[in-house]
Amino acid sequence: MSTPDFSSQFDASIDTGLEWLSDNGEFVFDAVNAVLNGIYKGVLWCIAYPPHYVVAIVMALIGWRVVGVRFAILSGLALLLCDIIGLWPETVSTLALVLTATVLALAVAIPLGVIAGLAPAFDRVVDPCLDLIQTMPPYIYLLPAIALLGYGPATALLATFIVALPPALRLTSLGIRMTPKEFIELGDASGVTGMQMFFKIRLPFAMPSIMAGVNQSLMMAFGMVVIAGIVGSGGLGEAIYGSVRTLDIAKSINAAIAIVILTMILDRLAQSAAQTRVGASQ
Repeated sequence: MSTPDFSSQFDASIDTGLEWLSDNGEFVFDAVNAVLNGIYKGVLWCIAYPPHYVVAIVMALIGWRVVGVRFAILSGLALLLCDIIGLWPETVSTLALVLTATVLALAVAIPLGVIAGLAPAFDRVVDPCLDLIQTMPPYIYLLPAIALLGYGPATALLATFIVALPPALRLTSLGIRMTPKEFIELGDASGVTGMQMFFKIRLPFAMPSIMAGVNQSLMMAFGMVVIAGIVGSGGLGEAIYGSVRTLDIAKSINAAIAIVILTMILDRLAQSAAQTRVGASQ
């Protein structure tokens, strides 16, 4: 009778662990599923309830305020194009997924990044974990999420959250650590408190790096949302996945155009907002 090799034993232990989690933590994962779906549906309702032209006008006004008039006109027309090609529901669904996952990731990543920047011991623990997350193929996070949460938007949100987390955490930690020593020494000599040191000295110097992390998390979320279409997340990712399965080239191109439009609009808005925020903090 042959002895199972290490690979077989390792695979069996992984499967057993997932089964144990699924059986014993069902109430926890059901609660997580309900919360994620509830947040997503709330964000989606806010975006999908108004007519498409209202959303396009609002985005154009935001673009005019943050970037400029030409960008506002082009972004408004580009969003109207998403409706013309028949993919407006999928577009707003993708936008809701990206915004929800990115905000959740930033809510966790920025505080942890601040802690990592202030505590080198914590940073040494977190850094290899982030290396592991960023070097693994993104779609690999869908598999355990499917096993624990099933198919649907919650699975896509969880996987996108994991992928969007490392850039913001790393760059926040980097920004906090890059505060010039002479300014820290000046603050100590002036007798400022720890909170004053953070908000008046460390945070303004870290702001460019933090905002770069926000932008990178947003872009990572867009890439993952497309991949997450295979788990029934809805949106443009599922439209592309369905087009690939049926060889519907025209629809896949239309969905790709809509994704490019969303990505370019949010990227430009994030960059301009970052420049404005950094300029205000200096």
